[in-house]
Amino acid sequence: MKPLPELMSYLEGLSEPHILFDTQYRILAANAAYRQQFSPVQSVVGRTCYEVSHHFNVPCDQAGESCPLAQSRASGQRERVLHLHHTPKGEEYVNIELAPLLDAHGEQAFFVEKMERLRVAQGQPAAQGLIGRAPAFQHMLALVARVAPSQATVLLLGESGTGKELVAQAIHEASPRAQRALVAVDCSSLPENLFESELFGHERGAFTGASTARGGLIEAASGGTLFLDEVGDIPLIMQVKLLRLLETGTYRRVGSTELRHADIRVVSATHRDLDRMVSQELFREDLYYRLSTFPIHLPALRERRDDIVLLAAALLERVAPQRKLRISEPALRLLQAQDYPGNVRELRNLLERAALLCDGNTVEASHIQQALSSGRRPSAGPRVHPQACDAGITDTAVSSLKGLTLAPGALRTIERAALQQLVSGHRGSRADLANKLGISERSLYRKLKALE
Repeated sequence: MKPLPELMSYLEGLSEPHILFDTQYRILAANAAYRQQFSPVQSVVGRTCYEVSHHFNVPCDQAGESCPLAQSRASGQRERVLHLHHTPKGEEYVNIELAPLLDAHGEQAFFVEKMERLRVAQGQPAAQGLIGRAPAFQHMLALVARVAPSQATVLLLGESGTGKELVAQAIHEASPRAQRALVAVDCSSLPENLFESELFGHERGAFTGASTARGGLIEAASGGTLFLDEVGDIPLIMQVKLLRLLETGTYRRVGSTELRHADIRVVSATHRDLDRMVSQELFREDLYYRLSTFPIHLPALRERRDDIVLLAAALLERVAPQRKLRISEPALRLLQAQDYPGNVRELRNLLERAALLCDGNTVEASHIQQALSSGRRPSAGPRVHPQACDAGITDTAVSSLKGLTLAPGALRTIERAALQQLVSGHRGSRADLANKLGISERSLYRKLKALE
């Protein structure tokens, strides 16, 4: 069956890239916008969509990818997915929206596919933006692509250093508010007595030092996006006022009775466990539900180790843009073997140190190892519990004593016994033992004299 000429003419006039293909994945038509963006040299008509976009020999769902055509066949309706496509500019993330076209018998005869580049993320090293292609990263990015065009409030959850501000920026830039401001508020750095005036603004004379009226960050973000970073650090008294803003879309400047309307979209982020904070009554439950209309988990770097190679190349370009450094294969393997509790931020710092330690054009494994050694925090050994003063009693020992009623002088006896045990088993210097106990050599000397 051939598509009607009227349909072909309609697709040709659309401003967004569109292709038309049949039930066998064969491309029947590609409009001018598609040819300009995705295939400026070679015609794609007659080829399969999966071969053109992915260089696959089989349909996407048979190659481990999500296939909108297969999903549309199952659901009978329009489907949306995020794919990593081969383009003239390399691999790029593309939003796919596929719609089935029915014949006179109500059967799916053709499919129209609209494509839109997701410009805020890359599947290859890039000078800026989000970078990755691991499954966990792609799952996160698909959620970003789906929620960005809406007005929904987004809550970004993840460990420190996972790039929450970059994701907030990606949501803003892929939204209808992209032409207006993205205003970031670091909630952890604002003192409680200044939080309200910084956020809502204040009138002249509202408090000591308020010599002039001033708009707050909400007004600065008008028409755009307000990014509340580390929202778990907002004082409880301010959580009530933020809740009112989210519920009613209105607020008042400090010292004013005038009700103002806030034209903002709120994206918030935290590394804290808000569920636990709600149960401990440290965070308002109603505010939590207002902020988490659409929660997105940002994967830790250890959850996307396959992306370390891409990230390393991009980050090295960012920290040493003039040097054109490359990374050797042994160095990459060493980078991939690390756990990165500080996530992408830690990887960036590590690469910056390695670049400074490298005099040539190639970062070797020796440079990475030296950077690792110089950047690691010294191991403290068994942690000394504060209730045991500086006696060297570890958490395990303290836990075993919980629930016991100690007679007068018993704690001193336990301290002496624990120190005696550590001294008898220690084979290093006195300085090493003092460091292990977390005390000075002079304090250790006094304790040893007391033992004698």
